[in-house]
Amino acid sequence: MDTLELFTTIRCDLELLRVADQLSENVGWNQHPSPFYMLDFHRDRMLKAAVHWGWDAAAKTLDGETGLRFMEKFLRDNVSDLASTPYAAKILINEHGALSIVERPTGPVHLNNLFPSHLPAPLHHDTQHPLEARREASRVPERNFDYEILVDGQRTTQSEFTHFKTTHRPMYEEARHRAGINSPADKKEVLLINHRDGSIMEGSITTPYFWRNGRWVTPPVAEEFDMARGSGGNRGTSRRWALER
Repeated sequence: MDTLELFTTIRCDLELLRVADQLSENVGWNQHPSPFYMLDFHRDRMLKAAVHWGWDAAAKTLDGETGLRFMEKFLRDNVSDLASTPYAAKILINEHGALSIVERPTGPVHLNNLFPSHLPAPLHHDTQHPLEARREASRVPERNFDYEILVDGQRTTQSEFTHFKTTHRPMYEEARHRAGINSPADKKEVLLINHRDGSIMEGSITTPYFWRNGRWVTPPVAEEFDMARGSGGNRGTSRRWALER
């Protein structure tokens, strides 16, 4: 295995500066002007991973308000000019607490999709009352069904490397290869299957939600790493945001 690093990928977008003016409260970090999407949640999951792996120097770099502001400054100092395009910034940290960054341009996303007031039912199940629909209309996410969703033909063993986001990713790469997904630009996603019980673990690069008995559900993830609990998937930032609301 190459030298292990922890990472998270953060959306960096000047459109996020409009959140405080355009959306109601209870959106979290971005209620205060920041071009970095859910930065505190991204920091939290990196910190939790560092503590789990016993990386004291990395945990010290990320811990507390000082660690959060350090991570914010690191982004501001290292992300290209946001005036030109939004970026996906992959922040990595090694066991010695050294940060590095890999950035790539990314496409526009409507604020309603980043901060939905609710997740609407599938079109053929949408029974929302008209008054409720009008009241929530300002933060209904745009619907986009361009992706083909595939199920992996092999099962994946849950482990620390599926619970935490690290640079050790052969399980995801192999699932994508089996599904014929050749690049991030492909409009495809593959769902990984837990080896233990055959349940859905997660997507290779996404968090899946399923419509069940009149509501959305998502594969359960244990609060602390445990081989015998949960789906084995990653504690994604948007999943946490949705579940807390």
